[in-house]
Amino acid sequence: MADITKTIFLFSGQGSQYKEMGKELYDSIPQCKAVIETAEEILSMPLGNIIFNGEESELSRTVVSQPAILAMSLMALEAVKTKGIDASAVAGHSLGEYAAMAASGMLSYEEAFRAIKYRSEAMEKAANANPGGMAAVLGLPASDIEEVCKQIADGGNYITPVNYNSPAQTVIAGTVEALAKAEEALSAKGAKRIVRLAVSAAFHSELMVSASEEFREKAKDIKFNVPEKAFYCNVYGNRLTDFSDMPSYLAKHICSPVRFTDELACIKADGYENYIELGPGKVLTGLVKKTLDGVNALNVENLKTLEKAAEL
Repeated sequence: MADITKTIFLFSGQGSQYKEMGKELYDSIPQCKAVIETAEEILSMPLGNIIFNGEESELSRTVVSQPAILAMSLMALEAVKTKGIDASAVAGHSLGEYAAMAASGMLSYEEAFRAIKYRSEAMEKAANANPGGMAAVLGLPASDIEEVCKQIADGGNYITPVNYNSPAQTVIAGTVEALAKAEEALSAKGAKRIVRLAVSAAFHSELMVSASEEFREKAKDIKFNVPEKAFYCNVYGNRLTDFSDMPSYLAKHICSPVRFTDELACIKADGYENYIELGPGKVLTGLVKKTLDGVNALNVENLKTLEKAAEL
């Protein structure tokens, strides 16, 4: 059994969803089925049917994908609990911080789904009002990407780095026009690859300020507890210790960069050796492997990966 004091749970963000995710867990573990039932009750949405039988296009809508990924992540959390797997710390990437809050005891599952409902609705509204896009830039230092974005933004087209995912991968976000200019400039500067993300908005940027403000107001009625596990955060890229005003922190989170590279460095420095990603896909597992040396990283999203984690 892995040492709980050296184990951390990670939760992935938007874009990791896929049709039928979590179906095996839902069908075979009663606690996982209960997660979907809780979500459907809070959201007044047939979430299980959308995930298991719906169209990809519907699942990719912000108001659906965010609660769907949260539900899938919490199903994976319930699944590992049945195997006696636990951790002393949590972290999430973007939207994943909501699953991390639930896993830490900061939010009940009901409150987590209420919070994600407020967040996804506000972000979809902001996306419709301020269309934009995002792209992952591979093989170029973050400092070079920051420089290019600043030049373009100074010229009147808004663009900025928003996800510092690993030393070799930074995601940029901005207006559609600015993205095209940035892609050209970054390619000329030597970027290995630039991949447009399947989103219609510039998440974690100033184009989300209206969503941030709307969310802050609505989230005032959410009940937050002091977490029972160490909580590492995106906004500051370190361990969060002040939980006195979570609505303001989470509002800031909507339009602030995700400092995941700094966050992982901080987690490693604090002695964590086992990184278990709970939820759809294994994006974070890949980032951990590319960023940190001498650690164990694996994901849990179905029965096969659950058994693998149980053998750890």
